[in-house]
Amino acid sequence: MSPRSASVNEELRRRSRERLLQSAVELVAEHGYDATTLGAIADRAGSARGLVSYYFPGKRQLVQSAVHRLMHRTLEEALEREPRTEDGRERLARAIDAILGLAVDRPVLMRQHMAGILQAEGFVQCPEQQRLSYLLRDTVARRGSADVDADYPMLRALLMGAVYAALVPGAPMPVPVLRAELFKRYGLDWDMGMPPGAEAPGGSRGADVSRFFATDRPE
Repeated sequence: MSPRSASVNEELRRRSRERLLQSAVELVAEHGYDATTLGAIADRAGSARGLVSYYFPGKRQLVQSAVHRLMHRTLEEALEREPRTEDGRERLARAIDAILGLAVDRPVLMRQHMAGILQAEGFVQCPEQQRLSYLLRDTVARRGSADVDADYPMLRALLMGAVYAALVPGAPMPVPVLRAELFKRYGLDWDMGMPPGAEAPGGSRGADVSRFFATDRPE
């Protein structure tokens, strides 16, 4: 049997890493961060325990990368859904709704993500984070930013702050209020993105959107 080519090996490594990231998302959502072990993640992914350490220095880095992957994929889906658009304002509205939607749909994961960033290890620079960064920078650029290097970090900070505010135990801010403030700052119309009562093509997000906007538009 001839040895596998470098491209085949690279694809196998990519798939293995993807399975670990997906398994981490699933297990943390099901059991919480503390109850999720690297061994359990490896078992769910069908991988050897040692393979986790090969790709990630520890559980916190793995989980951060897994959440960055979830955020990237969610954002990409929102930006490219039908009807596709090149309008920068609409794309920014979709981006805001996608990230706020994760605070509603995945509160355990997003709360852990925010807590992890505040730990000593800080913000993990990983391929998944870089892909997320690219999409947000591209969104800022398409909206017509004259200084993407300044405007992208501000958007990122505002989105992180909104997610944090939505998830503060005991004192969460209503997501529609946070959405209204972000839309006002960026001059976006309320009916852009995924507004109250909207439904994505095929109805895939209809129920989520109803929960997302459980209150009327803030005045």
